[in-house]
Amino acid sequence: MTKLHHFALDPFCRRLRLALGEYGTVAELVEEKPWDLRPGFLDLNPSGQVPVFVDDDGTVAAGIEAASEYLEETRGGIERTLLGSTPPARAETRRLVAWFDVKFYHEVSGPLLGEKVVRRFMRREAGGGPPEMGRVRAAMSSIRGHLDYIGALAEERNWLAGDDLSSADLAAAAHLSVIDYLGDVPWSENAAAKSWYQRIKSRPAFRPLLADQVRGMAPPRAYADLDF
Repeated sequence: MTKLHHFALDPFCRRLRLALGEYGTVAELVEEKPWDLRPGFLDLNPSGQVPVFVDDDGTVAAGIEAASEYLEETRGGIERTLLGSTPPARAETRRLVAWFDVKFYHEVSGPLLGEKVVRRFMRREAGGGPPEMGRVRAAMSSIRGHLDYIGALAEERNWLAGDDLSSADLAAAAHLSVIDYLGDVPWSENAAAKSWYQRIKSRPAFRPLLADQVRGMAPPRAYADLDF
């Protein structure tokens, strides 16, 4: 059986889980704590980063870029592509994926995940401890501009990159879902972004994410509510 080595609140792992759901591929989930640098996991990906996808034939696709492209090439196609059916569509999808995986992660989801989750579980000698609130406040300020951008795209297009659901939607939703689990998305400030998120949150591929529970960190009640 295929396997996905992941951490439940890692946005890149969540994007790959959403992609697996959209492609109709079932994978066994193997929970990893990336900060532990487990030797067996390092054999799969020496960088120690999740996600790592292991196919039935033993093929290892390590990291979000390699794994997402591998799934598109082996599970996707004209009927259910997540990149787009034309070169311009694929270019726009990749542009927006980079926006969320690089810019949004650097400014918002990375700091919030690192300060509120990772530091909580790491050993103190390895960098664990209470969150640095300056980084948290900066991330909470930055998210508003990103919500405005998502809302503007959602008002102009059927989905973020164009007419069809794509990896751009999955990337945006994956990063936002982590912050939503922490209860830190100011949804009331942008109705268009909230409406888009409600649409993707209602898709069958999203249901496993809504069932996630991190030990000692319960999500807010509205996290799993489709009509939040």
